[in-house]
Amino acid sequence: MKSPFEIKKEICEVGHKLWLKGFVAANDGNISVKINDNEYYCTPTGVSKGSLTPDMIIKVDKDGKKLEGKLNPSSEIKMHMRVYRERPDVTAVVHAHPPVATAFTVADIDLDQYILPEAVLTIGAVPTCDYGTPSTMEIPDSLDPYLQDHDAFLLRNHGALTVGCDLNKAFFVMEEVEFNAVICKNAMDLGAVHEISRDGLAKLMELRKKMKLPGRHPGIEYDEPATCGCSKEELVEVITRKVLEALGK
Repeated sequence: MKSPFEIKKEICEVGHKLWLKGFVAANDGNISVKINDNEYYCTPTGVSKGSLTPDMIIKVDKDGKKLEGKLNPSSEIKMHMRVYRERPDVTAVVHAHPPVATAFTVADIDLDQYILPEAVLTIGAVPTCDYGTPSTMEIPDSLDPYLQDHDAFLLRNHGALTVGCDLNKAFFVMEEVEFNAVICKNAMDLGAVHEISRDGLAKLMELRKKMKLPGRHPGIEYDEPATCGCSKEELVEVITRKVLEALGK
C-alpha cells in the first residue's frame, strides 16, 4: 500500500507530464486519487501542473470539502466526485485540455472513428459531453449519460476527462485520447480515413477479452465502415450524419 507521500508524489509526476506534453497551460487541469470512500487527494487551484510539489496536494472528503492542505482544492473537484460516486471501480481521475482532442469538440466533430488498434483496445469511441460552465454542476451532469460505459470523455469547448483503476491508467488513457485525435485529424487533412474493418474489430475485441484489460470499454457495432476510402468532403458528410444520428435528428 502506498504512503500518503508516495501518492502525492505520483500526482505531481502526472501533473508534470501533462504540462510537458502541452496537455495543460498556465493553471489548467486537475488530478485526483481516491484513498477511501470519504478521502481523496487532489491538485490545488491556481497552481501550474508543471510546478506541483507534494506539499501542495490537498485532501478532501466525498463532498469536495478540504480536510488537509495549505491551498484550496480545484474548483472542478465536483466532476471528480461525480465519477467516484457513480463508478466504484475508479480510483483516479485526470482532467486536461489536450489541444487536438479539444479541437474536435470545438469543431463539433465526434472522436468516434475506429482507426488504431491500440485505441480500440483501450478507449473505444470517446463521447462528447454537452457544454457546461466550469466549476458548476453542469459539467458533472453532462457526464451522467456516459459514465457507466466509458473511461474517456470529451468536454465540449473545454477539454477531456479520463478515469482509471489507478493514476497511471487514467493518464495513459488521456495520452491515448490525444494521440488518436492527432492521427484522425492528420488522416482527415490527407483526405481519407480508413477505419478498421468489421472483422478486424471483432478480433480486437476478442483480444481484449483474452488480455483481461482493465477499465470499461463501450460496445462496438461491427458494421462495415462507411468512411473507408472516401474523400475529405464525403468524410465530413459521414461524420455530420453520425452526429445527427447521435442527437436523434
